[in-house]
Amino acid sequence: MKLRLIFLLFGLISSLAFGQQPPQAGLRHFMQAAPSPASAIPYGANSQAGHYLNTGDARIYYEVYGKGKPLVILHGGIVGSTFEMHKLIDSLKKNYQVIAVSTRGHGKSEMGSQVPSYERKAEDVNAIIQAVTKDSVTVLGFSDGAYTGYFLAALHPNKVKKLIAIGAGEWKQGFRTFDNSRKLFFSMDSLYFKQQLKLMPEPERFDEWLGNLNKYYNSINIGKETLGEIKCPVLVMAGEKDQNAPLKTVIAAYEMIPNAQLSIIPNAPHPVFLTNFPAVWTSMLPFLN
Repeated sequence: MKLRLIFLLFGLISSLAFGQQPPQAGLRHFMQAAPSPASAIPYGANSQAGHYLNTGDARIYYEVYGKGKPLVILHGGIVGSTFEMHKLIDSLKKNYQVIAVSTRGHGKSEMGSQVPSYERKAEDVNAIIQAVTKDSVTVLGFSDGAYTGYFLAALHPNKVKKLIAIGAGEWKQGFRTFDNSRKLFFSMDSLYFKQQLKLMPEPERFDEWLGNLNKYYNSINIGKETLGEIKCPVLVMAGEKDQNAPLKTVIAAYEMIPNAQLSIIPNAPHPVFLTNFPAVWTSMLPFLN
């Protein structure tokens, strides 16, 4: 039942991205206040590990776990949250210092006054890296977080030693249509989104934020001009049946990145690390080590 709910959530994300009508399904499995299992750490809302950093126009929230070489984790976008990365954080914090960032407009991070671009998010993450460690970091990003990782690695090559990008391919303008609204999100699961709004420091700006995201996502191109500038080793990973980053776009990104490896998990959708975590973990380990 848990896997079915996970699949439905990301089916909803996919339907938003491609302008289709979302299926009716709840999102309760992902509610921060009631993580599953019940004993799980409430990543993204854990006061014992949480910190804030003012990055110029916004206070960005992040959490730090474990000890070792620093590794930054970046969640998915729009309805994404740090908590969705819980399996990865649970596993990685045993051997790494995990820096889990809630990107602007998500969770407890402010939205700021600037366009919520990947360049802006990359600068937020770079500021947090500088605040936490003097070392360069490994970055693991999913979907929106993976695109932020691409820009971070391209803009700050001295800060990123390795990058794992899950579910993020070449992005051509118009490939996806974004027209997200409060009404649409609340039609999915009003209780879930009420809970998410309670986490936000600026819930009154939710509609403004969605509008800004729609405008930005509908206008961008991500191709060789960014991907070709990445110097560090990159593991480009995706599920074979990824709805948001179809296989051909993932392979195109892999071919544009100078020092890339490719991992495709058979018969898996966009949230491949949730639907087949053992395969993702096994694929990641040789790259990390």
